[in-house]
Amino acid sequence: MTATPNRWLVKSEPSSWSWRDQMGVESEPWTGVRNHQAANFLRSMRPGDTVFFYHSVQEKRIVGIARVVSDPYPDPTDPDGRWTVVDLKAIRPFERPVTLAEIKADPRLADLPLIRQSRLSVMPIDEASWKILCDLGGVGS
Repeated sequence: MTATPNRWLVKSEPSSWSWRDQMGVESEPWTGVRNHQAANFLRSMRPGDTVFFYHSVQEKRIVGIARVVSDPYPDPTDPDGRWTVVDLKAIRPFERPVTLAEIKADPRLADLPLIRQSRLSVMPIDEASWKILCDLGGVGS
């Protein structure tokens, strides 16, 4: 029996790596995660897991959905070999990006790590919240 895929959110500064960049490649290693909690979440990812792609800094909005397409492996940007990455493949853009302001205004989403731990760059998303956010983004779940 196969385990149900997990749901995640990853943040990227669009000036460094944007949804458009992600859509332009077959898949891309999610490099540079250096926070221990975020890195532990990254190590928990498995192929088939789905991921919200969030533009951070000035935009602050979920813009698309990606899929994990590799097991975790050493981050090639880490000379010490302590950190890991997974490869992400763009699946589909949101029909309508969902802003952080909208997320904060929805009481059903009050417990999301995106609100409670706003500086975390990789975080889990529970199934109920995933469905709500997909609906808000116009993509269904």
